[in-house]
Amino acid sequence: MADKLTRIAVVSNDKCKPKRCRQECKKSCPVVRMGKLCIEVTPADKRAFISETLCIGCGICVKKCPFEAITIINLPSNLEKDTTHRYSANSFKLHRLPIPRPGEVLGLVGTNGIGKSTALKILAGKLKPNLGKFDSVPDWQTILIYFRGSELQNYFTKVLEDNLKAIIKPQYVDQIPRAVKGTVQSLLDKKDETKTQVHICEQLDLMKVRDRNVEDLSGGELQRFACAVVCIQKADIYMFDEPSSYLDVKQRIKAASTIRSLLQLDKYIIVVEHDLSVLDYLSDFICCLYGLPGVYGVVTMPFGVREGINIFLDGYVPTENLRFRETSLVFKVSETADEEEIKRMRRYKYPKMSKTLGGFHLDIEPGEFTDSEILVMLGENGTGKTTFIRMLAGKLRPDEGSDDVPQLNISYKPQKISPKSMGTVRQLLHEKIRDAYVHPQFIADVMKPLLIESVFDQEVQNLSGGELQRVALTLCLGKPADVYLIDEPSAYLDSEQRLVAAKVIKRFILHAKKTGFVVEHDFIMATYLADRVIVFEGTPSITTKANSPQSLLNGMNRFLASLAITFRRDPKNFRPRINKMHSVKDTDQKRSGQYFFLED
Repeated sequence: MADKLTRIAVVSNDKCKPKRCRQECKKSCPVVRMGKLCIEVTPADKRAFISETLCIGCGICVKKCPFEAITIINLPSNLEKDTTHRYSANSFKLHRLPIPRPGEVLGLVGTNGIGKSTALKILAGKLKPNLGKFDSVPDWQTILIYFRGSELQNYFTKVLEDNLKAIIKPQYVDQIPRAVKGTVQSLLDKKDETKTQVHICEQLDLMKVRDRNVEDLSGGELQRFACAVVCIQKADIYMFDEPSSYLDVKQRIKAASTIRSLLQLDKYIIVVEHDLSVLDYLSDFICCLYGLPGVYGVVTMPFGVREGINIFLDGYVPTENLRFRETSLVFKVSETADEEEIKRMRRYKYPKMSKTLGGFHLDIEPGEFTDSEILVMLGENGTGKTTFIRMLAGKLRPDEGSDDVPQLNISYKPQKISPKSMGTVRQLLHEKIRDAYVHPQFIADVMKPLLIESVFDQEVQNLSGGELQRVALTLCLGKPADVYLIDEPSAYLDSEQRLVAAKVIKRFILHAKKTGFVVEHDFIMATYLADRVIVFEGTPSITTKANSPQSLLNGMNRFLASLAITFRRDPKNFRPRINKMHSVKDTDQKRSGQYFFLED
């Protein structure tokens, strides 16, 4: 069996701290004891070096390392010849590449840290694939011979000879104000090569913010601005890294149709997206990425959209007969009890309220809620969802109806997470939720599934967006309260983590017999979480109204009718799928007034 397997040893830069340990990895390695240099720890490198050829894969060093910095994986050796890129010794390794096709949109789906951004850089020509030979990078001639016979050979030949121009919309749009200064209009004018600026701005709702400075834009506005900058330039390869984060459902669909409008016979479009319903709507075909985050990633062959997303959710690739996840992800929507029964159970009420903030006015219809129930708030950005949450939390006083707001203990996870803590995650949890984070039930229900223990010893300031989001969720659920107000729990999380987070929130609310109010724009997550929904209507940022809570089916129908979008369900795993505009299914459902299907 040994010759069938190839070994990857990865040492994490962040976690390996040779000065703070006794170099247990080296001392416990049986190969080192035999006198061979399998593990070396040199002060110059600031981390351990493991020789993959000498390593016998016993895994003793993995168990002995006090900082859990080492990962050793045995891979089937047929992947070894498919190595596309490796950054350095004992670091992340990418196998195979997605294959873009001209005139079609390629969607990439996979967890964070599995090589999607690396693949984009290679396909954009910004990173030269070294085929795993990081110490002697091969020349382009060798690389083209390596890809001989595949569609990638033609693609790279074009990139090299015809100087194909590639533009990437970056993943972290909140970094943009640090890089560029000026008004939206002046920056768009600089980049406008296609003279479609006005049309693109209208499609992406940017007309109102054109005279604003970039640093004054909200997350959603920055995201739409970043998409617009890419769309108005002339290029051969357009790449969008997570174009839907910060956007509401309506804006996601608009961004998706704007991206699709760039399609021409000789243009390539590649999109990385974690909102599966948007990915479904956007793509013509899909490549899944699987592996172990931060260790290795493998790209599958291209599949049709429905099949590709279902393979990702199943965790099984039939063409390679390979299972990459132990459990498959299925969507069961809450079967709610009938209205009369729920009315008898309701314990809390909130009154009719209103609030005016500057030029914005929000009216809230009265409503009731009960224990073990999750209410999802649906509405565009700027319709007052966060304002409503803050009024319930007692952080904002309503202009009228303030006397009858129930006095409840509230735990609140805000939309924007800015870490102020200077210590480690462990210190932060100890300080904020001392009782919960050592409680076995809380550890099993919340911390284990959210993988909090893997970031325990990291500084809060150094956490990535997704890690911060998971820590913020843990802090919110760990605080004893009657009502949990959770604002956009899916931001920064990848598709897999979103489903885990949704399960964690749902199970916690049920077990603890509390109420959850959740604002969520990822449609799959919203339908999975919701027992009932509160629909926000009106003109964003001017006058809006929050309706009373209603059942999932009625609420979704009402919300989708206002957006003119229809959904069907996948017969295999019941995930909601957006119908393409003006398709037969879309027209039929609109005619019958059924915008959202619970049964198929």
